[in-house]
Amino acid sequence: MPKWMTFLALAAALAGALPAQVFEAGTLVEWKAERVLTLGVNLHHVQGIDIEQDRLWVSSVDARKSKGYLSLLDARKGKLLRQVEVQQGKRIHPGGLQLDGESLWLPVAEYDRDGPTTIERRNKKTLALESSFDVADHIGCVAAGPGILMGGNWDSKFIYSWSKDGRELTKSPNPGRTGFQDLKWDNGVLLGSGNASRDTQASEAGAVEWWNPNGWRLVRRFTAGKTDRGAPFTNEGMAWRGGKLYLLPEDSPSRLFVMSPR
Repeated sequence: MPKWMTFLALAAALAGALPAQVFEAGTLVEWKAERVLTLGVNLHHVQGIDIEQDRLWVSSVDARKSKGYLSLLDARKGKLLRQVEVQQGKRIHPGGLQLDGESLWLPVAEYDRDGPTTIERRNKKTLALESSFDVADHIGCVAAGPGILMGGNWDSKFIYSWSKDGRELTKSPNPGRTGFQDLKWDNGVLLGSGNASRDTQASEAGAVEWWNPNGWRLVRRFTAGKTDRGAPFTNEGMAWRGGKLYLLPEDSPSRLFVMSPR
């Protein structure tokens, strides 16, 4: 079976398990900030996040020192528990990440919109490298689903899919106008957050979007404004757990915003 048919069959099977969906639109103004947590560590320039129970994983980069980091924090107190360097030569730029069982997937790219990337699988507890494969593009974010990875290049102009052993399955233009910075696979739907394109109305700094990959149908979209420090809420890290949205938009001192529908 051709690789594109393999991916579409998988997407159709996953999407077929979903209930009928009607497009939902709104703004994050309609949500409430349950909590705002200042993280107690200098993360330099934050990138991606994921969260599970009381643990928070954050990728970040210090371009001045040419170092990339993966950090594990206490999500209740913002305390750093473990941190490892992830750079490999010129590949110093980690991106959006997602947990996958006992592991997590993380891209580490050159600081160049056309540069190559190593996509790493790391142990979620020890942060040790388990496996990796290379991609000849700057991959800025990766989502992990059952048997599949999806990722966006610089500003997510293109969306890729790969098998977990590194075989490229598809490459297609971003179906929307949001430059995803972080992606998550959520029950057969691809969830992405990022900043708005230049042709979007000025009041819209960014958006969080849910896409059904079976035909790239937009299911849900919430526009986002900016924090009181002027950073778009969707500027960098995003996670979705238990109906709550977690956003980490600011560099140090970085604040984690926990949002839920009113």
